[in-house]
Amino acid sequence: MTYDFSGKTALVTGAASGIGAACAKLLAEGGVAKLILVDINKEPLEAFNFDCETVIHAGDVADEALWDGIEAAGGTIDLAVLNAGIPGDGEPIAKMSLDNWRRVMSVNLDGAFLSLRTSIRMAKKGTSIVLTSSVTAVKPEMGIAHYASSKAAVKHLTKVAAKECASRGIRVNAIAPGGTDTGIWDGAPFFEDLVEKHQGDRAGAIATMAAQVTPMGRFATSEEMAGQIMFLLSDAAAFTTGSTLVADGGFRL
Repeated sequence: MTYDFSGKTALVTGAASGIGAACAKLLAEGGVAKLILVDINKEPLEAFNFDCETVIHAGDVADEALWDGIEAAGGTIDLAVLNAGIPGDGEPIAKMSLDNWRRVMSVNLDGAFLSLRTSIRMAKKGTSIVLTSSVTAVKPEMGIAHYASSKAAVKHLTKVAAKECASRGIRVNAIAPGGTDTGIWDGAPFFEDLVEKHQGDRAGAIATMAAQVTPMGRFATSEEMAGQIMFLLSDAAAFTTGSTLVADGGFRL
């Protein structure tokens, strides 16, 4: 389904791949006049060819100077998808280093705060903002205390922002994805082991993992998750704010 975003300006973080890239594509198809794309990886952003004005900012979302520059450039936004994040790497709390904890928190929580702060400052009446949380914010899993805690904090940050912004006519919601077939799995030791067991068949490894943990028996595509985000951004969700839409294929059950 395509929503009508004609003439609007949209900000997307983590836009170079996965859910962020899928959101940028759907926003462009929905008629946005301008896309502001943010990611630490510049080359994939430069490869996009959308039929709208596209402004690229390459940098770490946890770098305050990046956001100062975006804000200083001026202008307003109508839509924001604050999606940038990194995975945890599977360590129990007792063995997790403070550096590892801070590495994940920096991107996933500090980055969410800074991008949200700038989005609110650039927002006008009617702006809709969606942050990416995770199903692990509501269902605990072992070995990802840093990741799950960061995403639980994003979920609550969403609620606080929604309450603060409601009087300005700004909506703030979150999406909490379950298993989604994106590059977030690549490089994780447990997943690389699974791929090796499947003789290098990544799709087979994803299918096996999904069958084990998701009642629906598969993972979502980035496009499916982006479609859920488009709903939250759109006027179809005009009376929804402070909510977290869990899209997990039944993982919580």
